[in-house]
Amino acid sequence: MDVLIVGAGAMGRWFGRTVDADLAFADADPESAVAAADALGGRAVPLDGDERFDVVCLAVPMRLAADAVADNAHRADAAMCDVTGAMKPPVAAMRDHLPDRERLSLHPLFAPHNAPGNVAAVADESGPKTDALLADIDAAGNRVFETTPEEHDAAMETVQAAAHAAVLAFGLAADDVREEFATPISAALDELVASVSGGTPRVYADIQSSFGGGADRVADAARALAAADDEAFADLYRRVSRGDTGVGAGADRVADDRTRDQTDKHDPIE
Repeated sequence: MDVLIVGAGAMGRWFGRTVDADLAFADADPESAVAAADALGGRAVPLDGDERFDVVCLAVPMRLAADAVADNAHRADAAMCDVTGAMKPPVAAMRDHLPDRERLSLHPLFAPHNAPGNVAAVADESGPKTDALLADIDAAGNRVFETTPEEHDAAMETVQAAAHAAVLAFGLAADDVREEFATPISAALDELVASVSGGTPRVYADIQSSFGGGADRVADAARALAAADDEAFADLYRRVSRGDTGVGAGADRVADDRTRDQTDKHDPIE
């Protein structure tokens, strides 16, 4: 099986290392394509070429995914897949441009240097090529699980957009204090800030623009906490403790909270 990987960055290289195929790389930066090909034993090809391959894998920024499908559909003989991070736009574009070919959308839920891990998958049109790709990913120690484009993109509002916004907001709000003052919670948050802020700003900006509802929910929650009096704060605290989250949906639960749970059962733990 020969595979063209469009996008020679970290995720494109991860895909190339993981699948058993003859590899070709194309990138807007031809030198990146050459470097990836040299590192993984493949070859570099022009980004705007017409050479055809069994499979074309798109490893481009998620904001470019739909256009990349249209630009490269003619190069895929049997199948196209993507590892862009969003699912609704590329899956919809693949349905439009490759209706008679295999289609697979993948989202490795980890940075490539932390592989293996969980990989979300939408096998929109299965076949021997996409089955082989999934088998290779599984054989590399990853846990592949099925989802839908709608479920995936909705989940990303929480696990990516909201999580990143919350961590970055703490980094922006926190003062520089002596290390001796750190608590286990603040130290853990500091580590998360270092992890998130050590990445590529464009990647995190793409996540916010693609799944921006998560950041809005973090802002709503912060405003609710900031405006709360002692009783309202306790209500919000209890809701989080119970897993009854979502500030926007909870205003009508406050009266029930106060009658059902008058006693705090959780002391601050640092």
